[in-house]
Amino acid sequence: MWNSEPTNRQQQNGNTTSGGQPAKQLGMTSAISLAEPRPEDLQRTEELSKSLEPYNVFESQDELNHRMEILAKLNTLVKQWVMEISISKNMPEAAAEKLGGKIYTFGSYRLGVHHKGADIDALCVAPRNIERSEYFQYFFEVLKKQPEVTECRSVEEAYVPVIKMNFDGIEIDLLFARLSLKEIPDDFDLRDDNLLKNLDPRSVRSLNGCRVTDEILALVPNIENFRLALRTIKLWAKKHGIYSNSLGYFGGVTWAMLVARTCQLYPNAAAATLVHKFFLVFSRWKWPNPVLLKHPDNVNLRFPVWDPRVNASDRYHLMPIITPAYPQQNSTFNVSESTKKVILTEFNRGMSITDEIMLGRVPWDRLFEAPSFFYRYRHFIVLLVNSQTADDHLEWCGLVESKIRLLIGNLERNPHIALAHVNPKCFEFKKGLSGNNSQNNSGNEDEQKQMSAAQTQSSVTTAPFCSMWFIGLEFERSENLNVDLTESIQNFTEHVIVHGVNIKMLKEGMTIDARHVKRKQLSLYLDADFLKRERKSMENHTNFNNTMLANRKRLSSELAQSQEPLPPGQQSQSSSRGAKGQRLSESLTEENSNASSDMGAQTPTTPTSSQTSGPNFKTTQAATPIGKNGNDVVCLEGAESSQQDQMQQPPPHNNGNSSNTTAEVACS
Repeated sequence: MWNSEPTNRQQQNGNTTSGGQPAKQLGMTSAISLAEPRPEDLQRTEELSKSLEPYNVFESQDELNHRMEILAKLNTLVKQWVMEISISKNMPEAAAEKLGGKIYTFGSYRLGVHHKGADIDALCVAPRNIERSEYFQYFFEVLKKQPEVTECRSVEEAYVPVIKMNFDGIEIDLLFARLSLKEIPDDFDLRDDNLLKNLDPRSVRSLNGCRVTDEILALVPNIENFRLALRTIKLWAKKHGIYSNSLGYFGGVTWAMLVARTCQLYPNAAAATLVHKFFLVFSRWKWPNPVLLKHPDNVNLRFPVWDPRVNASDRYHLMPIITPAYPQQNSTFNVSESTKKVILTEFNRGMSITDEIMLGRVPWDRLFEAPSFFYRYRHFIVLLVNSQTADDHLEWCGLVESKIRLLIGNLERNPHIALAHVNPKCFEFKKGLSGNNSQNNSGNEDEQKQMSAAQTQSSVTTAPFCSMWFIGLEFERSENLNVDLTESIQNFTEHVIVHGVNIKMLKEGMTIDARHVKRKQLSLYLDADFLKRERKSMENHTNFNNTMLANRKRLSSELAQSQEPLPPGQQSQSSSRGAKGQRLSESLTEENSNASSDMGAQTPTTPTSSQTSGPNFKTTQAATPIGKNGNDVVCLEGAESSQQDQMQQPPPHNNGNSSNTTAEVACS
């Protein structure tokens, strides 16, 4: 009932005919290719599965059974609570026992792709005689009394109200939906659109997770291949820092829909091939054309749906990926111009690496190695979130994280900022870092004195709890240009504080600070050993990138030679030479000429070298708070860049700092 195994209907969708073709078309269009896996594709898939094991993406059977037991206990608690509330409303006990109530799962657990220690997204469904207020008042107290439950907190005012808790070591987010039904049977299917009649919007939003997850499983031709490919893509996205819906990247359901669309386009492909085709398809997608898993349902229950023909705001969505269940919504409405550029860069990078993997030149582990975020940029904004207690800090960090995308939008509106790249990882500030010497100093005595002065003048924080987010900045190429970030920062911090007051969250000691720092000043905030590892990671990535470029040039040369006409007397070599040329051509020049009308085969618009190449920076001043106590002005002046700071970045986008300009930062 709560496991991640497919239903009978979902298993039927994976059946194939005797000819190897899908029993029915899944998706908006016909498939691009119905080719069966080749032996080398199966070998790559086996290698892929083994490469995932060290990353703890698979749970043991005992761990799976533990989750099942927890969900069974929750389901029993729900039934008992519904019965007790109903009896308290003078309902006969015999009738109250039949009302039911049920726990449904959705998200990564329901899809069968959760990793070790992952949380469970669940939904409590109750009959019509149970009110939402009773769930957040009485059932919340029931949960708090359970000996297995810790860290139980209610977030009733959220857009999708939820109870968060740790149940016997497993984090659970439990939503609530009240249906217009007298009873909730155990075999109840939530995919029936008629269930949404007369429901309040919060219940519809709560039901949406389960309905979307079940639709995704029903729309893929082979569930096992889908799961292995999705595990791979989710791990890749997390390692490359593009897995966060709240910060403007893609969330779990979005990645699931993209992998599902790839499965529809290549229904018979092995998992390794699906991963390769995933990058091929979406590195060439013609955004903002939407990604759809099926034709929208012809349902009109007066709930808002994504439709740019009707809703003007939907026309401005940059990378629309539409959920398959009514009411259809865009799961990527938070994507900004900066996060779009970052995602497209990673798509292209993934395409280049999987090309090498499928040719057997590099192992799958290379796909999960990302270049260092902190050596990709020269200027950063660091957000420091301070609190006095652990509980306050948890709530305060959650609010700030949900608002960071507003700061990204403010920065993007500055005409001199080409990219504002937020790192989704939240760093905890460790006391004593300000006394460490950075391993990134060039050795110049003046610079070391400046760093020492910065450490003396700037105490990062005195709060007992401090978390940090980093935003990397790239500036448009220009000379003698002043960039004032004060207004962007102040608008953001004021908005967060006002919102905290409005929802009665802001308490004494809760503060938010934004500072401009340069790369060489990062040791004030981050551990020196961590920064050394980051630098080594970037060097390894640069070396691999150079090797990959050389291989691509050689492959191009071999492809050109394979297409030359053979001289007389060498016709016997034509068969093997032609086969080799075909493989090389697939790797280097494959196009989606048969792609569906919702995709298109042209390369999407992505940042050019001049747009993404940020200036080189020469540190002359200490990290300075901005947005609170003064102006932050970045002055770009023409000069020669230092040899030490020049970085090489992978194609097709140059996110490096190879321009011949430097930036001087004057902060008052």
